[in-house]
Amino acid sequence: MAARKSKRLVIDASVARAAGGEDASHPTSKHCRDFLEAIRRICHQIVITPEIGEEWKRHQSKFARQWLVSMTAKKKARRLGNVTDNGLRDKVERSIVEMKENDREAIRKDFRLIEAAIATDRIVISLDETARALFAAAVRSVGKLKNIVWVNPSRPGEELILWLANGAKPEKRRLLGFRI
Repeated sequence: MAARKSKRLVIDASVARAAGGEDASHPTSKHCRDFLEAIRRICHQIVITPEIGEEWKRHQSKFARQWLVSMTAKKKARRLGNVTDNGLRDKVERSIVEMKENDREAIRKDFRLIEAAIATDRIVISLDETARALFAAAVRSVGKLKNIVWVNPSRPGEELILWLANGAKPEKRRLLGFRI
């Protein structure tokens, strides 16, 4: 049996904020916790850029803080330098000029996730369905976004623990480009 390849996952602070401890009862808190635990158990890695790290520090739950310490100790936290892609940002900015200002701000806020994903294995984990839909809409003008996987641990039907266990492959239905 071939060894499973570990994937580098970009995890939004929305997941870190929502992840609850063992006593959490809210479904989103439980789903995020179970998802993070599966990442650690299955041997995937978290990607952290300076911007993402700062956002995690501001928003992470107690559980997520302990989880990140554990991931770092197990050498499963991949720290990257600056991955800002001004060319990509310019293309996306041009593609969203017709959107409402609050939608443009939502996209700008999450550029960091897309840039880190492009620099690694092209996988974003986020609870933000608005940003997901906005980036999917931008795919029409910015083809570089089409092969980004975007998944939500709290979304019914995603079956993400199984997806992680099977290698977190870029299944068509999970791609931003599939959503257009």
